[in-house]
Amino acid sequence: MTGRHRDGQPYEAVYRRVWDGPARAEAERIDLAWAEWTVLYSLGRRSFYAVAAWDGPRPVIVEDPTGNGLEERMREAEMIKAVRIAPPSLAPRGRQVREGASHGAGRVPAGVRNARVAAEPGEEAAPAGGRSPGGRAA
Repeated sequence: MTGRHRDGQPYEAVYRRVWDGPARAEAERIDLAWAEWTVLYSLGRRSFYAVAAWDGPRPVIVEDPTGNGLEERMREAEMIKAVRIAPPSLAPRGRQVREGASHGAGRVPAGVRNARVAAEPGEEAAPAGGRSPGGRAA
């Protein structure tokens, strides 16, 4: 038997290619900066992903092709969480705007998955995108 892999042959140093090194380093930087998130970079999709570590009925996963965009999506998801957790006593007084009253209200920001939107406090949350559980438009 011949060849460099046969028994008794010394090991050769092989060049190790690091695919998308700067993007992977950016994902690691974001992961260290955001304690409540796990950040990954997908080589196959060339996209950044973040999975929230807080408890909830569903996992919160955000995606963006850039690191800065991912951090913006993470901020949006945290704001959605904060608004839903805030007690009614902290609701602003005065002009009350119902979701859906203005354009874009009730919509889930692009890149945020598995978000649910409640039309009124105390109501059951409807799936994002204005559709009911049966798939019909709300």
